[in-house]
Amino acid sequence: MQMTADQESAAKATEDDTMSGRRRVDDDHDHDVVFDAGKPPPFRIGDVRAAVPEHCWRKNPWRSLWYVARDVAVVAALGAAAAGMDSWAVWPLYWAAQGTMFWALFVLGHDCGHGSFSDSATLNSVVGHLLHSFILVPYHGWRISHRTHHQNHGHIHRDESWHPITEKLYRQLEPRTKKLRFTVPFPLLAFPVYLLYRSPGKSGSHFLPSSDLFSPKEKSDVMVSTTCWCIMLASLLAMACAFGPLQVLKMYGIPYLVFVMWLDLVTYLHHHGHHQLPLPWYRGQEWSYLRGGLTTVDRDYGWINNVHHDIGTHVIHHLFPQIPHYHLVEATKAAKPVLGRYYREPHKSGPLPLHLLVVLLRSLRVDHFVSDHGDVVYYQTDHDLNTSSAHRWANQNHHKQK
Repeated sequence: MQMTADQESAAKATEDDTMSGRRRVDDDHDHDVVFDAGKPPPFRIGDVRAAVPEHCWRKNPWRSLWYVARDVAVVAALGAAAAGMDSWAVWPLYWAAQGTMFWALFVLGHDCGHGSFSDSATLNSVVGHLLHSFILVPYHGWRISHRTHHQNHGHIHRDESWHPITEKLYRQLEPRTKKLRFTVPFPLLAFPVYLLYRSPGKSGSHFLPSSDLFSPKEKSDVMVSTTCWCIMLASLLAMACAFGPLQVLKMYGIPYLVFVMWLDLVTYLHHHGHHQLPLPWYRGQEWSYLRGGLTTVDRDYGWINNVHHDIGTHVIHHLFPQIPHYHLVEATKAAKPVLGRYYREPHKSGPLPLHLLVVLLRSLRVDHFVSDHGDVVYYQTDHDLNTSSAHRWANQNHHKQK
């Protein structure tokens, strides 16, 4: 459904210089054409699939296990080195490195959940439980909700994670909730809350078999994963009794928080923050699996791409989650000619992906809600929220100067 003139005018006034998804882009540097990211693409998902080389679909369990062994060895080595040195000059470096490695373990468990780790459901479940339970993620509970996310990506109501809220629901939120939702660092600490309570407008828990996230036949799987999670939590409490809470906090607690921030940053930026060609969201018959997948964004993390298993190569992963992570870069390169302008080339990272923090901050400033009406919609901005935040900041500075 195309936007009416009134809707488009209102969107222009509230989306911080966006043009409701329309951008005038250069066509081979010869002439300008209008590209609408919200229109159905001129290709089918079968065309994209056919462009991916055959070997990219093959899963090698030994190669997958090698990545697990590599990451586990690094986690163990970092822990041993930090405990041995026990120096406050070392701890911050350890927290950053170990938290990143926890995130790498999560990505491998994520591949188990998709079945891209191997063709063995048993191997996927065993490795997935070991990796995810270690970082306090209920494997099956998260796997099932993440599957729902992939099956409904880009759909305003059916998508599961980092989906937009409608204007009506947004207006009902308390000012404090809005502030927390759009002010760093709080969005980067959202994952544990999401596991417990899901997102605004949705109910249920990843830990409870009775949650409407799960079908009756999945309840036993959820119970197993919640039990594994409880065993890991009990182990941490036992270690706190044996070695002291501060030691467990230094060795595990702070790296866990770094991991959570990585997870929230990366997953948020997969679906937000591309304002040169704004990302559409869909309702009703305008949504399709292909169009939803094309709303995702690739991100470049520089040398960290190899550490966290190319999870930033996300468009092809969303369309074809069965492709192993070690083939995603090649598959994306092969598919780009078919995807054309529906593929948004990632900005190349420097030594550290600090440019993505700028993208995150801007997105949190302008991507607040979507319209209650329309089948193809774009994020709009609550300028009152930004204005009130700016006023609070100015008042704080004024009092400090006094």
